[in-house]
Amino acid sequence: MSNMSNVESDIVINAFDGAVFARETQHPSRAFAFEATIDSARLGDARNHGSTKPPLHFHPHQEEYIEVLEGQMILEIEGREYLLTADSGELPVLPWARHRIWQPPTPAENGDASHESGSGSIVRFRVSAQETEEVFKLDCISFQNWYGYQDEVVRAGGKLDMIQVLSIFDAGGTYPTLPWWVPFSRTVAYYGTVVVGRWIGGMLGYQPFYQKWTSDWPLACERMQSSFFQKRFASQPIKSS
Repeated sequence: MSNMSNVESDIVINAFDGAVFARETQHPSRAFAFEATIDSARLGDARNHGSTKPPLHFHPHQEEYIEVLEGQMILEIEGREYLLTADSGELPVLPWARHRIWQPPTPAENGDASHESGSGSIVRFRVSAQETEEVFKLDCISFQNWYGYQDEVVRAGGKLDMIQVLSIFDAGGTYPTLPWWVPFSRTVAYYGTVVVGRWIGGMLGYQPFYQKWTSDWPLACERMQSSFFQKRFASQPIKSS
């Protein structure tokens, strides 16, 4: 059982017209902890931009933890799938492990007209990750910017810009996987994301954090100042008089 507190903060993620909602909770030893709710019936075509499964990825510096509180989710780790329910408890995802998590299709999504469109579509879960001394890591502000960016793209009817995606991923200690046949695939994916997302992206004007989506902008500025390629984006907010 995870050592979560029921104390909630004012930090929330609200994307896709409320289909994805998360509120930060307190944890004494982890980099962040969210209690999240996803309603796949309300997501519609916005879910993963037409794909049922999100991309495989890994976190080299942090162990991630998933615990389903209501409904069902599928957690894939290194090619093996686990069906998570409220009885599964908290499952860890080790650093460097290739993984992804998604909701199984509801009966309505599978074309079963005998079920209501919202039946079984809601999942509530906790997600958190261990603390790390790394500057760029999976935490509250990285999630805020990832979902804020996706929400903006969907509302505009556009497509994800892969350099922007890699910039946000890198700042959140997250790296997409490459095909298994690529030699040293995880190392190549890690440094490739840093080069494209942080270095090239920074030179081209891609920010890893944006003030409009970030609850702790001074912290985001501090992190961007650590990179030669991103420090020009680290402007402090103007204080109202």
